[in-house]
Amino acid sequence: MPASTCSENRRGAVQLPAADARDAAASGPGRAVRAIGVAREFVIVGFAAAVYGAVRAVTEGSVAQAVANAEAIERTEHILGIGWEQTVQSLIIGSSALVTLANWIYIFGHWPVILAAATFLYVSRPTHYRVLRNAIITSGLIGFLFFYAFPTAPPRLVDLGLADTVLEHSHAYRALQPPSLTNQYAAMPSLHFGWNLLVGLVLFAAFTSVAVRAFSVAMPVAMGFAVIATANHFVLDVAVSTVVVGIGLAAAVALERHRDSGSKPEPTSQNPNNRGLRPRLQ
Repeated sequence: MPASTCSENRRGAVQLPAADARDAAASGPGRAVRAIGVAREFVIVGFAAAVYGAVRAVTEGSVAQAVANAEAIERTEHILGIGWEQTVQSLIIGSSALVTLANWIYIFGHWPVILAAATFLYVSRPTHYRVLRNAIITSGLIGFLFFYAFPTAPPRLVDLGLADTVLEHSHAYRALQPPSLTNQYAAMPSLHFGWNLLVGLVLFAAFTSVAVRAFSVAMPVAMGFAVIATANHFVLDVAVSTVVVGIGLAAAVALERHRDSGSKPEPTSQNPNNRGLRPRLQ
């Protein structure tokens, strides 16, 4: 190991993991190489979006079944003692400020956070970026099976006495995501929560910064509260999504290990930033 690197390690400097450093070196200085990498990511994301659109087209006519499935979920929660939707919404419904806060978390704490985190990871932690990307795609594919086989209406579209706080108080969301471009009967599992949880897990594994780790914990917790408080998901939707994204994350980590299994080990000490979810690539 170069003496300068050893010196930095002794001072506790935060460095890229070996795998991330290799990725950065492999990307090359040329703009063409970087452009190809970015274009590839757009193709992958675009394909995933196209698959989602196809699934939506198949399931969008199952309104009666979606409502029946939602009622079945409500009965199951009652049996399990986790039917907390009305209790959670009651915590915000008397305060316009809290309703607005929950709506904003639901609206602006999802795609903007995911895209910002993915971009940051793509630039600074390529290995973690790939894990996040592949985990989102894998869990999304599992979610699509649910959407097709078990279309589920959100609590706001079932007669449970809950208010649709986003529709009633936040017109911006319908402008950003018109109902014609979304699947309203894809509440089970709650990927709205699950993908935020994935972002939190990957960020927590990628960085040791107290601020980043605090955000990585608080952000999915806030989203879990918001999706229930706004009557967009049942408690069971959130619970099942945790299992689904866990499977997606395990698959993504296994894929990253396989991808790097043929790489030559480098004499670089393991970075503490990459404990936990970081694939052990050496």
